[in-house]
Amino acid sequence: MKRLLYIEASPRKKRSSSIEVAHAYLDAYLQRHPDHEVETLDLWHKELPRFDGDCIDAKYAIMHRHALTEAERKSWRAVEQMIDDFKRADCYLFSLPMWNFGIPYQLKHFFDVIVQPSYTFTHSPSTGYQGLVTGKPVVIIYSRGGSYGPGTGGEGFDLQKPYMEAVLKFIGFTDFKSILIEPTMTSQEVKEEVVKLAKEEAVRLATG
Repeated sequence: MKRLLYIEASPRKKRSSSIEVAHAYLDAYLQRHPDHEVETLDLWHKELPRFDGDCIDAKYAIMHRHALTEAERKSWRAVEQMIDDFKRADCYLFSLPMWNFGIPYQLKHFFDVIVQPSYTFTHSPSTGYQGLVTGKPVVIIYSRGGSYGPGTGGEGFDLQKPYMEAVLKFIGFTDFKSILIEPTMTSQEVKEEVVKLAKEEAVRLATG
């Protein structure tokens, strides 16, 4: 059975445009693939491992092939479990709002946990960095209050989409599809039309 992992990064829930569009995608996806499994990772209701002293010490102990203390082992097991859960998926869906031109801090925390040497990427002097999460498609739904696309004049402020693509490429992803919901900080009429078009695009991608 194929597994889609949906990672939800907005705390607004029923008031979230990115979540609304993501649900349209998931509904269409399950209609198209009724035998597939969808797992939701709500980053605002999931306790993410703390990257505190024991955890960071465990990371460097592993990198330098040193023995771990019991506290370090316990802390690192939570990191390994989250990475394993992430890598088990066959395809991925992210939904996220833009916060201060970038991504929500809970999503950044998530990436800080799973982007680890020998788990999701590797490095050697001869080949450089190589991602280890390969051959898996990802759809990313971006919600933004303003307009940041080509020709808008706001391109230079978009640290949301470039970061997402950079970090995912770093760990091996190459098959990206994006849905932009913008602008959402506008009149209700315009916002409804923007969300409607994004949902239509989501259905198209989910069933294509």
